[in-house]
Amino acid sequence: MLFPLKVQYYKGLAKALKVAAAVIPMPKPTLFTGADSSLELCDAISQLGIKKVLLVSDEVLVNIGLLKDITARLEKNGTAYTIFDGILPDPSYDQVEAGLEALKDNHCEAILAVGGGSPIDASKAIAARATNDKPLKKMAGLFKLRKAPLPFFAIPTTAGTGSEVTIVSVVSDPVTHQKTPIIDPKLVPMMAALDGKLMLGLPPAVTAATGMDALTHAIESYISTNATSETEAYSLAATKLILENLETAVHDGKNLEARQNMAMASYYAGLAFTKASVGYVHAIAHNFGALYKTPHGLANSIVLPHVLDYSKSEIVDRLATLAEAGGLKTGRESKRQLANKFIARIRAMLKDFEIPDHLDVLQSDDIPKIARLALEEAHMNYPVPKYMDQKTCESLLQKMAA
Repeated sequence: MLFPLKVQYYKGLAKALKVAAAVIPMPKPTLFTGADSSLELCDAISQLGIKKVLLVSDEVLVNIGLLKDITARLEKNGTAYTIFDGILPDPSYDQVEAGLEALKDNHCEAILAVGGGSPIDASKAIAARATNDKPLKKMAGLFKLRKAPLPFFAIPTTAGTGSEVTIVSVVSDPVTHQKTPIIDPKLVPMMAALDGKLMLGLPPAVTAATGMDALTHAIESYISTNATSETEAYSLAATKLILENLETAVHDGKNLEARQNMAMASYYAGLAFTKASVGYVHAIAHNFGALYKTPHGLANSIVLPHVLDYSKSEIVDRLATLAEAGGLKTGRESKRQLANKFIARIRAMLKDFEIPDHLDVLQSDDIPKIARLALEEAHMNYPVPKYMDQKTCESLLQKMAA
């Protein structure tokens, strides 16, 4: 068990973060929504008088032609662009620096990110580096940006990370492979477009993993001890939309309504965890994800039910409310029954999506290190509802190694 004094210390840190979140203004991007809203965002960029943008994406999206309508609209408006497609999943410092070089070499005035969480997170870091003359490693942590980043716009093509509204950019150290979050309200994009039409061709496996990532954000922000009435409303709205639409989006990927609802759910969940934060699911997923190159959404999906099982005794009421929001209440179930029903629903979704409840590559010898790093991350940053110690975390990881 953790010493009571340590727990009180960690709770004190969490309270300090809650005060900071209440005091520090959290900007929201100007939002465009609906089919072809990405083109409306392109119009807005030109209306702002921006003459040239660095269009940050990944090679796959460029090759399948997903950017064609966007680049055509930019050209029509007289906005020049340079495409930088060197972003890989879990972007690293070197990719950010390569993007910065492309930005400077082509004299771009702003950045337009088109893609999932990786291109958007990388774009945030590139925009920050463009105006702050210090290495990324020194930007890691809370409120390390002295100057506002270069103007930055986001068009997410997955419904998962919520990066288009969050104050976080997660990039990895290419040497240690450790993920280093840069956290600052200045990282929120000026504008964002939630265009479900761009998500119609997303493969089922990616749709499922990113959707479960959004659900993890909604749940962890709701069970956070730093949740507020505002974040709770966003968390519940996101949970409702995800439980009503994710399975349709996975199995009927051309369903525009389901895609648009999932984009909105991801946005709501991003708003919620920006203020209320996340918890052990993210801490554990970050650290084995960095070690084994496990995609973030998949990593969260695997960890989520295990952490909810552990925390359940402290969050029965909260899980019951999430179950009601998700339409799981059918009669006079007790709160404990609803809590169990909610966790069972998550496991049923994972089974339906063919997402495993364990990690094949997880090595027993790595478990102590992963547990130690996960607890350091969680205890110094996240307002978790029930604390665990090294032995408990290792035991939880062992279950995922089976």
